[in-house]
Amino acid sequence: MTDNLGFALDGAWKVLTAGLILGAGLPLLFALGIRSLAWGAGGEAEVHESGVSGPKAQPIGTVLGWLLFAIVVAGIVLGITFIVASGFGKALSFEHIYPTIIDKH
Repeated sequence: MTDNLGFALDGAWKVLTAGLILGAGLPLLFALGIRSLAWGAGGEAEVHESGVSGPKAQPIGTVLGWLLFAIVVAGIVLGITFIVASGFGKALSFEHIYPTIIDKH
């Protein structure tokens, strides 16, 4: 009985972790990318008092924003690849630096 509880808690922990990473992590990175683009644009892209000129543009913010968007797109593509590979009876392997599609054992 305690073994079953241990397996259930281990599975629940994995689901919770995946949910936090994919369910909250990717939208958080997207929101930070939007904020970085606003910081990178400067001027009227940021909120400031009326009559006061906005801050100057920060090019690093634009680069950071696009980098965050690339990470989000990579996560989405990886998720779609996992779903499609499973539909074809394949599996996604992370044995190498990059993910590969392999036959299920």
